[in-house]
Amino acid sequence: MAAAAYAACKRVGQQLGTNPRINSSLFGSLVSTRFDSRSVSQLVNSNGKRVFLVDTLALVRRLESQGLPSKHAEAITDAIIEVLNDSLENVAQSFVSKAQMQKIEMTQDANLAKFKTEVQSSQGHHFSLLQHETEKLKGDIEKMRSELRRIRDELSNQNQETTNLTNKLDREIHALRAQLEAAKYDVIKYCIGTIVSISAVGLAVVRIIM
Repeated sequence: MAAAAYAACKRVGQQLGTNPRINSSLFGSLVSTRFDSRSVSQLVNSNGKRVFLVDTLALVRRLESQGLPSKHAEAITDAIIEVLNDSLENVAQSFVSKAQMQKIEMTQDANLAKFKTEVQSSQGHHFSLLQHETEKLKGDIEKMRSELRRIRDELSNQNQETTNLTNKLDREIHALRAQLEAAKYDVIKYCIGTIVSISAVGLAVVRIIM
């Protein structure tokens, strides 16, 4: 800003026909002058958006005290105000105002609240679906367990029936074996009796013949 003020003052001095080589103490005092609102004599408008308070009267008096004519001092002051106006406007454009910051924060808070609501709603929906699927799986598992118990009972009954049938077959087989043994003994007995009878008949026939 000091360099811009120096260039502006130099340009104004050349336009007014004054010596552009103004001593360093003069510009040092210009740069060090505070633009407060202690005795405001002019309002500087910045593109109709912001108003900056500048003590132009004190600045003109300071320039006049350094030996500059009143006309030259006013011209330099106007140039400095113009430079200051541009500089402050650039600075103002580089930063976000408090109102804009609050608006951005409110927008972000609203978006965050909306996002949280959507996340919670989505979580609730997914949790409800998951709970429903879990209940469905529990029901299916319980049905499978019931089916397994039924199958086990049927297998147990079939095993019992198989055991009973096996025992019955074993008893019948043992009975059949006993009958076969008895029949075998009877056959052998009849065979022996037949052989003995035939032998007796044969011996009798032989005796008769002889």
